Amino acid sequence: MEISQENCWEYIDKLIDIANACINLGHWPSHFKTSTTIIIPKPNKTSYDSTKSFCPIVLLNTTGKLFEKMIGEQLQFLLISNNFIHTYQLDRLKYRSTTDTGMALTYFIWLGWVKTLSTSMLAFNIVQFFPSLNHQLLSLILNKAKFDQKVSTFFSNYLVNRKTKYLWNNFSPPLCNIDVGIGQELALSPILSTLYLSLIFHILENHLKILKKSYFYSLVCW
Repeated sequence: MEISQENCWEYIDKLIDIANACINLGHWPSHFKTSTTIIIPKPNKTSYDSTKSFCPIVLLNTTGKLFEKMIGEQLQFLLISNNFIHTYQLDRLKYRSTTDTGMALTYFIWLGWVKTLSTSMLAFNIVQFFPSLNHQLLSLILNKAKFDQKVSTFFSNYLVNRKTKYLWNNFSPPLCNIDVGIGQELALSPILSTLYLSLIFHILENHLKILKKSYFYSLVCW
């Protein structure tokens, strides 16, 4: 079967209609929430008696992942347009990269030298950050960002009743619930995690202003 350019655009329009319907109805279909997690041993390990010796690969419905990317693009555009995402949040956003982080850090160091100051940097990693995100708090943050109520309703449905089936060699147990936080493999996880951290940056900046600090420099670098 050959798909002409005209038919291709018709399919695209239908996909957009379905994605919009998911938002308007506040519903994420169950088959988009079901995944298969394949457990792959990491190569050249001396022992495989620890979970760190294995790499899980999560397989999701391709159409659902496409919809997530479409929604994520719009979500990021709206969040940055209304300045809800803090200026110094540089990770997991389009057109902001590790290079931007390095350039900003270099600028802060040089600025400190000009003022005969020393610059210190604190770097840390939040273990199990994605599974730790609270669904209720995320919904409150979406409301704080002044999204339409249907967007908050959509994400309230999007985050729950997720299931996965583990696959390890020929071993495959039944589906199990994974209603904790947000999955790191989800296409919407980057923008949702950035949104989750945004209030911390704004609150910290306001506190520093109250303390009459001259500068506020904060970077997120994973």
